[in-house]
Amino acid sequence: MTRWYSEKKREHFYKEAKRFGYRARSAFKLKQIQKKFNIIKNGDIVIDLGAAPGGWSQVAKEIVGDKGQVVGIDLLSIKPIEGIIFLESDMTDYKSIQKLEKFVSEKKVDVILSDMSPDISGNYSVDQACSIFLCEQAFKASEIFLKPGGSFVCKAFTGEDLEYFILKIIQKFGSVKRFSPVASRKSSSEIYLVARSFKG
Repeated sequence: MTRWYSEKKREHFYKEAKRFGYRARSAFKLKQIQKKFNIIKNGDIVIDLGAAPGGWSQVAKEIVGDKGQVVGIDLLSIKPIEGIIFLESDMTDYKSIQKLEKFVSEKKVDVILSDMSPDISGNYSVDQACSIFLCEQAFKASEIFLKPGGSFVCKAFTGEDLEYFILKIIQKFGSVKRFSPVASRKSSSEIYLVARSFKG
């Protein structure tokens, strides 16, 4: 029953993504995060880490409008979308930070999103550790680029390392919430951390 429900839900969001012109059903995860926490505002500057194939960037661009800016970055090449800047680069390499600096106005942004995920090995302990490592890279970017008061969202896999990582975020943000979007698979171990009010 659980597997049937999960597959049905996945199929639903896949069809909805096609219907609304989003590149991935994961776009609805960001929509649900936005509905719950209202982290992105019109006119904001947003960096989208792990952006391929571009679904989150599409949603962010809809919200920030013409006055805002969205810069997406990923290891994979991303097909262009009008009004969005896409960079092909590895966020575990500091050169990626230098690339972002060239495209972000005044080097300070309102929101950093990370839907980065490791290549799944099938060994959960390894995959979870890799997930937290990517979260750490995203967190470093938030410390460099976020304006005081800014927001940070990242995907993580649940496990021991997660609690330690959350403690690090709490030191830098006014609030940190855990959130599981309906668009996530019911059996998924992923969770989204929504951190607001960056202390600078």
